[in-house]
Amino acid sequence: MTALTTDTRDSGFIATASQADIAALVLRVSMGVLFLVHAGLKIFVFTPAGTAAFFSSLGLPGPLAYLVMAAELLGGIALILGLWTRWVSLALVPILLGSIYTPHGAAGFIFSNEGGGWEFPAFWAVALVVQALLGDGIFSLGRSRR
Repeated sequence: MTALTTDTRDSGFIATASQADIAALVLRVSMGVLFLVHAGLKIFVFTPAGTAAFFSSLGLPGPLAYLVMAAELLGGIALILGLWTRWVSLALVPILLGSIYTPHGAAGFIFSNEGGGWEFPAFWAVALVVQALLGDGIFSLGRSRR
């Protein structure tokens, strides 16, 4: 694994980060932002009540929508900050698998299909597993020491 070294001669500070640490950071922050955007869509565009009604129309319990919105919101924040990254990533996988089961599964594989296929949620679920394997990366509040 290659290390990135930055030498700032003014402060005498030398920071070293592996490419895997940088990759974990980029993946963690980008997924965190995507979860915030997805939660925001449910909260501000569809509204919590509308999202609950949609869940009910799919045969799911309406209150499950509030749990999903909270998980996406809090999970997104935790990923961006790098808190409990491995556990949060694994905890968010069932949400994506649930979205494959209902409503995206019936729309086929390709996400551009009417109703949105399950291509994107499947990729996102795999990315969460990869994040869990990589860990926090650099610049995280919960950085695990190896």
